[in-house]
Amino acid sequence: CSTFDQESSTDQYMSPEDEWDRDLLLDPAWEKQQRKTFTAWCNSHLRKAGTQIENIEDDFRNGLKLMLLLEVISGERLPKPDKGKMRFHKIANVNKALDFICSKGVKLVSIGAEEIVDGNTKMTLGMIWTIILRFAIQDISVEETSAKEGLLLWCQRKTAPYRNVNVQNFHISWKDGLALCALIHRHRPDLIDYSKLRKDDPIGNLNTAFEVAEKYLDIPKMLDAEDIVNTPKPDEKAIMTYVSCFYHAFAGAEQAETAANRICKVLAVNQENEKLMEEYEKLASELLEWIRKTIPWLENRMAEQQMRAMQQKLEDFRDYRRIHKPPRVQEKCQLEINFNTLQTKLRLSNRPAFMPSEGKMVSDIANAWKGLEQVEKGYEEWLLTEIRRLERLDHLAEKFKQKCSLHQSWTSGKEELLSMKDYESASLMEIRALMRKHEAFESDLAAHQDRVEQIAAIAQELNELDYHDASSVNARCQGICDQWDNLGTLTQKRRDSLERVEKLWETIDQLYLEFAKRAAPFNNWMDGAMEDLQDMFIVHSTEEIHSLITAHDQFKATLPEADKERMATMGIQSEIVKIAQTYGIKLSGVNPYTNLSPQDITNKWEAVKHLVPLRDQMLQEEVARQQANERLRRQFAAQANIIGPWIQTKMEEIGHVSVDIAGSLEEQMNNLKQYEQNIINYKCNIDKLEGDHQLSQESLIFDNKHTNYTMEHIRVGWEQLLTTIARTINEVENQILTRDAKGISQEQLNEFRASFNHFDRKRNGMMDPDDFRACLISMGYDLGEVEFARIMTLVDSNNTGVVTFQAFIDFMTRETAETDTADQVMASFKILASDKAYITVDELRRELPAEQAEYCISRMTRYIGADGPAGALDYISFSSALYGESDL
Repeated sequence: CSTFDQESSTDQYMSPEDEWDRDLLLDPAWEKQQRKTFTAWCNSHLRKAGTQIENIEDDFRNGLKLMLLLEVISGERLPKPDKGKMRFHKIANVNKALDFICSKGVKLVSIGAEEIVDGNTKMTLGMIWTIILRFAIQDISVEETSAKEGLLLWCQRKTAPYRNVNVQNFHISWKDGLALCALIHRHRPDLIDYSKLRKDDPIGNLNTAFEVAEKYLDIPKMLDAEDIVNTPKPDEKAIMTYVSCFYHAFAGAEQAETAANRICKVLAVNQENEKLMEEYEKLASELLEWIRKTIPWLENRMAEQQMRAMQQKLEDFRDYRRIHKPPRVQEKCQLEINFNTLQTKLRLSNRPAFMPSEGKMVSDIANAWKGLEQVEKGYEEWLLTEIRRLERLDHLAEKFKQKCSLHQSWTSGKEELLSMKDYESASLMEIRALMRKHEAFESDLAAHQDRVEQIAAIAQELNELDYHDASSVNARCQGICDQWDNLGTLTQKRRDSLERVEKLWETIDQLYLEFAKRAAPFNNWMDGAMEDLQDMFIVHSTEEIHSLITAHDQFKATLPEADKERMATMGIQSEIVKIAQTYGIKLSGVNPYTNLSPQDITNKWEAVKHLVPLRDQMLQEEVARQQANERLRRQFAAQANIIGPWIQTKMEEIGHVSVDIAGSLEEQMNNLKQYEQNIINYKCNIDKLEGDHQLSQESLIFDNKHTNYTMEHIRVGWEQLLTTIARTINEVENQILTRDAKGISQEQLNEFRASFNHFDRKRNGMMDPDDFRACLISMGYDLGEVEFARIMTLVDSNNTGVVTFQAFIDFMTRETAETDTADQVMASFKILASDKAYITVDELRRELPAEQAEYCISRMTRYIGADGPAGALDYISFSSALYGESDL
């Protein structure tokens, strides 16, 4: 291999400008620098064999030291050299050296043994540069760059923090000596005080670096400070050769740094996961605490006694549904999303699954939420029932007071009247008058029996409905009943007294008696009519108010007949006056048998006629109110019948998106985000419906025959829609996270999705074990019972009986996933610990960033081996705990 006509294989590491310039003469300054540098570099290896060279082009001419140099730097034996001193012996030895270089994959161009033997300086320097490239620089690679670029990148990273240093090449960037001093200080800060260096002292800086490197780093002085400073552009190959010695001198530190970087990366994953766990625990605790505090409030069914207080409870409940609960719905959904994302990250980083604290599982929160909604539903029904009850109570209480007032007005003075002894000193005519008057009273008394029974019935109903002031109602009712019993007793007693003396009296005025008998029932009828015309009513539909209007129309139809009765009664009075005038009877002007005068009858009749149109007006106003309520019902129903199907349609569309494999995950994500934005934009329709619902409740409308959708249906559907779109987006995000972390292509992911969808028989996003097995077989898996059982433990660790798409993706990518392992982390710690089985606090703080170091110190257990000093830490058990193989 005396001459080589092909380019060096190191070209894959070196750019064309790195090749030996074979066509142009060396620059004199560069040649001087190369001769000095290459000579020093060769001697740094030859001294290991107890020899050196003085003149680079002369001392390699016989090939002996050249072969020795190659043996030292390669660690291999070359063929035995020829011992003769003839020219052909020298050529043979040089060829043996060149053959060895050739065997290492180096291809030289136009460098032959004859030129080396003849002492050709250009060829000799070119050959040594080729050896330096192959054995000192070629293996340097940082982030898959070429050797030159890798060495440059390494220098740039190491000197980046230093002032006045900007490494851009291997010539001008090194002239002031600061870059070399920065490299030394970065790895051995104890050797150089960088703060005292000056940019305007390049020779001093260079000599400092050369002397320190030679004395403490075993790097011989290969360059001359004055030559570098005084040369416009120092020789690149000389600088590269010298700088490569620093790279190799600090290779051990590089290995430690690599190990430290790996550990930092692993610890960063752990710290991030722990932060997510803490956030989950905090959010779960806050949500459960809110549920715990809210349920007793919803379970409190202590009814208020006043309608205003119960309506305030209903308003508080509306605020809870509109304002307080929706953020909690979002928190619950976000909690589930965070939990799924955390579990995905743990799987992707080969960490054990996260188990929340007892009582804070997603299922625990779901159960607590379910309990909340059950109590919530019952609470609203109870509120509306109580409001209806209080409305009924207020109506009955007012009716009770009205009837009691009428009755007590009628009974006022009756007991005193019945207790009078007026008949003892009365005349015959007066006795008979008193008797007839008492008979009329008895008729009136019987007529009032119905009102007393109505009062008692209303009081009983108020008691049954648990009226808050039932005690006063009962007391008043009891007083009326006791008074009524006493009136009956007094009436009977007075009748007995009058009947005893009735035989003593003969004259009776039949006309007065007839008037009294007809006037009293008619007067009672008018009292009843007035009571009915002023009776309060409560209705909830147009049908009910029309029924009242029909009854009122029927009453008005009886007025002509009543007017006839009035005219007949008033005719009796006319007959009395006529007889008195005819027979010259002087009338006292008072009917002795009744307190009712013709004027009383006339006045009450006028009052009845006045109340009829007022009743008409009241009924018509209620018709308008019920019609307004019906418009509210139709308005609510029109919106609900649109919103309800819209929500259902969106739910179905989202379900289709989750199984549609067309397009990339990013496109699916964009579609889902658009769906989510459309849904959010639709919220104004829900708010408007809530407003109509509130108007209906404020109008005490509790039913709607025009729609099957209640506000509660719409609320639940809306919350489910928001939760479903958020969960679906999270599933796609986790698929993207899995795809990127596992290195899956979009085509592979589409294939996985197509296979999953094919065997997802129920179209619910999950496969049954039998369908999953069929899916695996279709993909080429040869499954026995034992192997399939093992796979099921991987994809269904919680024994839910189904396989989700995320679990399916994890399984399909797990076998080829490139993840950090506990063994890799242990190996990295072992490097930092200098191959010891333990590591010290000082070593951790020296090799790792402060935050990462303290994280390890706080969690590592004490090393228990006899060979460890006090305070030594066990990094082996710590590494295992990071991956769930033991407790941290």
